[in-house]
Amino acid sequence: MGDDTAMTTVVLVLIALFFLAMGIAALVAPATIIQPFGVILSNADARAEVRAVYGGFGVFIAVLLGLTATDVAGLRPGAIWAVAAALAGMAFGRLIARFVEKPTGFYPVWFYFWVELVAAGILVAVVA
Repeated sequence: MGDDTAMTTVVLVLIALFFLAMGIAALVAPATIIQPFGVILSNADARAEVRAVYGGFGVFIAVLLGLTATDVAGLRPGAIWAVAAALAGMAFGRLIARFVEKPTGFYPVWFYFWVELVAAGILVAVVA
């Protein structure tokens, strides 16, 4: 899949839209984005942290992938690898949680584990 430019662009745009939606939701309603995990944001500092890590990160990863979709300044390979690594790292953290905390149920932990793992794999496939 590595040399199919149209397919790569579609993949990058779809993953960018996922990050953009997550980022905007976290910026606008931080408690909502973290609620499925049972986390209660009890003060402004907690909400600021979610806005930064889920919101700002998500929006700027979306921007990076958008630039990558058009291959601005030859960013495509490095940016794809960076985002794939970030997604794989998130999935890895969830896998570690499996042995330390033993999350229950499929949603949200294992659902997002698979979303992250599959998206990382797809990104690696388009850049390889």
